Amino acid sequence: MEAAFAPYGEVTSARIITDRETRRSKGFGFVEMSDDNAAERAIAELNEQELAGRKMVVKPAMPREDKQASAE
Repeated sequence: MEAAFAPYGEVTSARIITDRETRRSKGFGFVEMSDDNAAERAIAELNEQELAGRKMVVKPAMPREDKQASAE
């Protein structure tokens, strides 16, 4: 995954999220880049492209909602 984003700028971290019990991929991950402009270019160029036979949805991460606030 990191190699797909590297042409657009420095990748500071790349992580595929896995299930704790099975260790299988949950089908999504997070990539952090050192430069916002590079991240925007990567999003524009890589969204809807294939990686390892799967179409990617590339978008900015949104803050995680507080579970307690969601229950109200």
